[in-house]
Amino acid sequence: MAAPDELDRLWTPHRMAYIAGDSRPPGGYDQPAGCPFCRAPGLPDDQGLIVARGTVAYVLLNLYPYNPGHVMVCPYRHVADYPDLAAAETVEVAELTQTAMRTIRRVSGAHGFNIGMNQGAVSGAGIAAHLHQHVVPRWGGDTNFLPVVGQTKVLPQLLADTRALLATAWYD
Repeated sequence: MAAPDELDRLWTPHRMAYIAGDSRPPGGYDQPAGCPFCRAPGLPDDQGLIVARGTVAYVLLNLYPYNPGHVMVCPYRHVADYPDLAAAETVEVAELTQTAMRTIRRVSGAHGFNIGMNQGAVSGAGIAAHLHQHVVPRWGGDTNFLPVVGQTKVLPQLLADTRALLATAWYD
C-alpha cells in the first residue's frame, strides 16, 4: 500500500458516466435520433436547457459547463462542418453568438469570453456530428487550483437557474 499523502480529494463520481460514455445513445451521436442537439429543440425550453430560439439556430446551456453561463449556439439542422452551413445559418449563428455575449455580460458582468467550435472528434468535439459554437464567459481569477490541480469546477448556480436568468434577460 502506498504511503498516504496530504492531499484532499474531491470526488465527482457523477462525471464518470460522461467520461465513460455511459449516457451515449446506442449508435452514438452521428444520427439525428441520437443527437442531443437535434432532440433539445423538441423539448420544453427548461428541459432542453434552451435559452433562446431563432429561425434556423438556437442557444442552449452546456450540460457540463466550464463556467456559469456557458452556452452553445447550434443550427437546428444536423450538420457537422462549418463550411456546410447555409448562408442563413451562418448569419444567425453569428447573431445569436453576439446576443449571447451581450446578455451574459449584462447579467453576470463577464470580463471576457472564449468562443469557438471544435470541428471533428480529433479537435476535441464531444459531439462532432452536429456543429455547435461554445460561448464561455470568463472572469479575472476564474481559474484557480480546483480545475487546474483538482480537475474539479465549482459552479455557484444551478443550470435551471442560469437558464431562467439568461432566457429572461435575452430579449431585454
